Amino acid sequence: MALGNIGPEYADTRHNIGFMVADFLAAKHDAKFELKRHAFVTEIKHKGKTLVLVKPTTYMNLSGKAALHYLTSEKIPKENMVVVTDDLALPYGKLRLKGKGSAGGHNGLKHIQETLGTDEYARLRFGVDANFPKGRQVDYVLNPFSADEKIDLPLHVEKAAEAILSFATIGLERTMNVVNTR
Repeated sequence: MALGNIGPEYADTRHNIGFMVADFLAAKHDAKFELKRHAFVTEIKHKGKTLVLVKPTTYMNLSGKAALHYLTSEKIPKENMVVVTDDLALPYGKLRLKGKGSAGGHNGLKHIQETLGTDEYARLRFGVDANFPKGRQVDYVLNPFSADEKIDLPLHVEKAAEAILSFATIGLERTMNVVNTR
């Protein structure tokens, strides 16, 4: 589950890092997203596993609708879902994988937790830093990455994509041991 907002005005913003990671994975596997119920969806194959990539069309604050729908319709156990999202509490480009936890003020995670009735699902948090004046958080996350950040953004997106593939093949704990020590 890749979190973001649909529409060209959000395409390259910090809040859409989840979509960027999903787009990278799809492109790497020659997969095309199709508009389906509550989301753009595609499937990729990796080391004998089928991954369903989901980019909700519900906008960030209602991401739980897409999460619940695809967990149910695709018969995916919540233990096999990883949510990719931006995180202001982490330095730019830093990745953190966790198996459960609070929403940390993130409205997309908050809605997923409310909809699923649990905080026990994996989330890959992608650091976007908190380089904004007090009260300007929304403007910051809904603006594109800076020119300096864009230089190594592709490398960070690729590392996040590798973490997702690792999660799918070797599991949460082993992937956490790799991702969280960088």
